[in-house]
Amino acid sequence: MTDSQPVVEVEPAVAASLFGDRIVLARQFAAALVAEGELRGLIGPLELPRLWTRHILNSVIAAPLFQGSVADIGSGAGLPGLVLAIARPDVQWTLVEPMERRVIWLNEQVAALGLDNVTVMRARAEDVGLEFDIVTARAVSALRTLVPITAPLAKDGGELIFLKGQNVDAEIDAAQKALKKHKVTDVAVDTLGEGVLTETTRVFRARVRA
Repeated sequence: MTDSQPVVEVEPAVAASLFGDRIVLARQFAAALVAEGELRGLIGPLELPRLWTRHILNSVIAAPLFQGSVADIGSGAGLPGLVLAIARPDVQWTLVEPMERRVIWLNEQVAALGLDNVTVMRARAEDVGLEFDIVTARAVSALRTLVPITAPLAKDGGELIFLKGQNVDAEIDAAQKALKKHKVTDVAVDTLGEGVLTETTRVFRARVRA
């Protein structure tokens, strides 16, 4: 009896249109995740059959929302930070990740992909000590926990853009005290990818006021 090879999702046709001339880099990153992601504890074995649909396209669909300087909190395997940095070379990205082995991976990928618009920082969000135009995160924690550690990193008038799941509305309700305390206003939820992706992306957006 031999071990079966993992099933890996074939790149959906829409990927090329979303990444444009950066699709080659996206394919390179996807191939690296397939080759090493599970081995290095970056993604689970069940993620390979939906790597593009659930993770890469879920991230890149939000690329038009970003500008200026962006901090990605808890970058992990590079979702969404590396995907967005591939798609938006005109934006300056800081990938914030506290775990050393993930930081090593992120630095390896930045070098391999030739991304000169990315800085990798090994730190917890609370220890970053910088301010950005936009702060983003994906699958890090619920809003009531995420807002207190990310809002202080946004400039006055800066934006929080979080890629969330279907429970985002309930998370907003549970985070009302944190939103008020950290002067987070103009809260909205956008659904991205309708008619384009098989799985849409729900995005929490808000402004941070000094």
